[in-house]
Amino acid sequence: MTVSTANAVWNGTLKEGSGTMKLGSEPAVFPFTFASRFEDGKETNPEELIGAAQAGCFSMFLAALLGGDGYPPASIATSATVHLEEGPTITTIELETTAEVANIDQAAFMEYVQKAKKNCPVSKALTGVELRVSATLVG
Repeated sequence: MTVSTANAVWNGTLKEGSGTMKLGSEPAVFPFTFASRFEDGKETNPEELIGAAQAGCFSMFLAALLGGDGYPPASIATSATVHLEEGPTITTIELETTAEVANIDQAAFMEYVQKAKKNCPVSKALTGVELRVSATLVG
């Protein structure tokens, strides 16, 4: 279907160095440092980008499932919290999503949420990470 690209450059040692990440489709460059990844630095980090990818993929997949079965969503908003633990290892991604969908009950909506959680391409790629989803239906 498609091929996506990104690149990263790191200069210097782990703690004193710095780097940049760039998405293939975006002119913006995202700086990152040891502090932004492991402490309280102001730049981005790879985990934020993974969280954005997971949130975006989940939202799109949920929209596809709902819309394909006659429940077109007005909106789906998803935020991600990525936990980087000792190792360092990404252990858990927590998604919090709110969807505005008419004419569907909570139980049916949650079935779609579980299907999207299990089957979106990013979820499949990150099978070694615990994925938790909290979903709220409005509308």
